[in-house]
Amino acid sequence: MNLPTTQELVEQELLSNYASMYRLAYTYVKNESDAMDIVQESAYLAIKHAATVKHVDYIRTWIFRIVINTALSALRRNSFEVAAEKIAEQGQNDQYTDFDMMEALNVLNDKERTVIILRYFEDCRLQDIADAMKENLNTVKSILYRSLKKLRIELTEGEICHET
Repeated sequence: MNLPTTQELVEQELLSNYASMYRLAYTYVKNESDAMDIVQESAYLAIKHAATVKHVDYIRTWIFRIVINTALSALRRNSFEVAAEKIAEQGQNDQYTDFDMMEALNVLNDKERTVIILRYFEDCRLQDIADAMKENLNTVKSILYRSLKKLRIELTEGEICHET
């Protein structure tokens, strides 16, 4: 019985999590082609550094961390600033179709947005999120609840504005 190598496990995770990786990257850059570039670069980095994985149980978390870091690097490198109208035009085929929620996510900082996306869009456990972000579990919980409060305020104010 041959056990799969770390390289093969990383490749399997990349294939099975492609859509999740794309959605995660898209929430950062808000551009379809840039998100695809980030996923491609992240996959390359994951395969290249597969031998450095310490615990095979956390490969998915490790890959998400690579996507997050690659997206943040791309943002710093290119200073992407996309208006809400452009999101609506380019994001027609994206799985995230609630534009009020997408706009509300823009109120959050990078850490807060990452926690919300991983928890509610990618169904990651809080411990996995903490591992991916290299944060304490209680810190992630605090970020999550603070972010939810900000989103609740943002979305509630939006409803009031749209009703009048």
